[in-house]
Amino acid sequence: MANIANMTTPADTAATLRAIRAQLNLTQEQLAERLGVSFATVNRWEGGANVPQKAAREVIAALAREAGVDESNGAGASDAPAADVTRRRRGKAAAGAPSTKPMEQMLWDAACSIRGEKDAAKFKDYLLPLLFLKRLSDVFDDEIDRLAEEYGDRETALEIAEGDHSLLRFYLPAEARWAILSGRETFEWPAKDKPKDIGEHLTKAVRAVVKQNPALSGVIDAVDFAAERNGERDINPAKLRGVVETFSDPRYRLGLADVQPDFLGRAYEYLLRKFAEGSGQSAGEFFTPTEVGFLIAHIMRPKPGEECHDYACGSAGLLVKLQLVARELDPTSKVPLKLTGQELQAESYAVAQMNGIIHDMQIELARGDTMINPKFRTAEGKIRTHDIVVANPMWNQPFAPDIFANDPFDRFRTAGGITTGKGDWAWLQHTYACMDEHGRAAVVLDTGAITRGSGSKNDDKERNIRKWFVDRDLIDGVILLPDNLFYNTNAAGVIIVLNRRKPAARKNKIILLDASERMKKGRPKNYIPEDAIRPLAAAYLKGEPVVGELTVITTKQAEDADYSLSPSRWVEKVATTTVGNIGALLHELTRLDREAAALAATLSKLLSPVSDAQAKARSAE
Repeated sequence: MANIANMTTPADTAATLRAIRAQLNLTQEQLAERLGVSFATVNRWEGGANVPQKAAREVIAALAREAGVDESNGAGASDAPAADVTRRRRGKAAAGAPSTKPMEQMLWDAACSIRGEKDAAKFKDYLLPLLFLKRLSDVFDDEIDRLAEEYGDRETALEIAEGDHSLLRFYLPAEARWAILSGRETFEWPAKDKPKDIGEHLTKAVRAVVKQNPALSGVIDAVDFAAERNGERDINPAKLRGVVETFSDPRYRLGLADVQPDFLGRAYEYLLRKFAEGSGQSAGEFFTPTEVGFLIAHIMRPKPGEECHDYACGSAGLLVKLQLVARELDPTSKVPLKLTGQELQAESYAVAQMNGIIHDMQIELARGDTMINPKFRTAEGKIRTHDIVVANPMWNQPFAPDIFANDPFDRFRTAGGITTGKGDWAWLQHTYACMDEHGRAAVVLDTGAITRGSGSKNDDKERNIRKWFVDRDLIDGVILLPDNLFYNTNAAGVIIVLNRRKPAARKNKIILLDASERMKKGRPKNYIPEDAIRPLAAAYLKGEPVVGELTVITTKQAEDADYSLSPSRWVEKVATTTVGNIGALLHELTRLDREAAALAATLSKLLSPVSDAQAKARSAE
């Protein structure tokens, strides 16, 4: 049976994990719960990216024995079935399984500790780099522990790592390690470099990290923790010390096996939800709800090596989820997706860089206004095309037609015309320009994008562009999302799915899926539960009608409806009235009739004296 000695190489570990999943019929997420680690960690192990440490290998070996997996190369079951497990049978999570709740509490505690020092909208500018530094430090400690297993002790491992930084993802100099920052260990500073307080220490720390890891320039050192204005610190050192102490709580460790996938994006989401709305900023500009991102990724079904682009990438959550799902679909592949993204906002750009780094993903990012200056171009200056395009651009963004009348990339004139007023379909026209000849795309927009102008007697440019897409059979489907899902609006959104090369069975058809019935109520926002994401994606990909949830229309039906593509128009709602036992209902009706007769008799008796008095008065007249 399996033991830890048989998991000393990435290939051995990957084979054992796949065999366990096949034998127990588990998804990677379910396996992560059983092992008490994150989905991303299992993803890396099964993809052969690294080998678990000794303690984790012992847990895997125990589960392998439970599953009846043979120690010889994990041969208790074939590899193939593991990749095909799609059902979620959620049981009790393993002790210590990571959750977003402790992290959210940590962020809230940290934010409260500096509240009043900075405007609410600026909290994230200080908290996220610190969160990232804590993550780097915890991962550094994990990797030193791994080396210590190989070389005997931690001191030797540190000496080896200092001599060869390539053994680690990122090398952290001593002054930047969290134990030093938090004061739990001491560091002998040169007299001339010794910081006066924690603000100076943090600034020196992040600059030291960048010096050792140039790829982090502009990512981790975007703020100066010792910055002053009018002779006063922007953030009081005592307040910063409180933040560091909060992050030092052992419950909030951020190592390789401690946090969920896209935890930094979730942290960003949480901070935006808490603070951005209060400051009048549009949180939905930056972050797509996690479940929407995974739904898109499962519908796109990315394959190894495919080129994937998000032209409004925010914190890069959609790109990260594409890669996570690609690894789940093909865990043996060593070929990553080719991820590219463009983002206008500096803060979001930095978070996107952090997100890619944390997930060990190569994401090529560029800053700039996509509509005016798309950065990803060919050598000839044309817009670069991709296998997959995903995006959640700003909804209902004002669009100035005169600016794009002579678009140098000719994205609008030849794809249905130039829109006016709102830019939703301009984003879809740009999406189309980014798709290669067999490309597919998923774009999140306001529901108005699929209905505006339909049925109007006046010529409507949005409706005309929609017609252009439908007439060329480019719209694969529309998914209606639940209300109150996004952080800057209570309105429902839609996912518009495009495909430039539909399979034969879907030609001249449009899949309309209403996901609103899968919604769960939440505070302050609703959500789609995790166990509904794969069934929704599977139903969409299958493309067969499901009463109350999915219908299929032809492009001719869309034309007859004047190109209104709202799922709520077409998907037949299921009656929810429950009819009880007929005999019981008749019995209840009889009982109510008797009660009514008794009440009438009582009322008549009570009113009899009044009636007699009125009769006497009339006779006296």
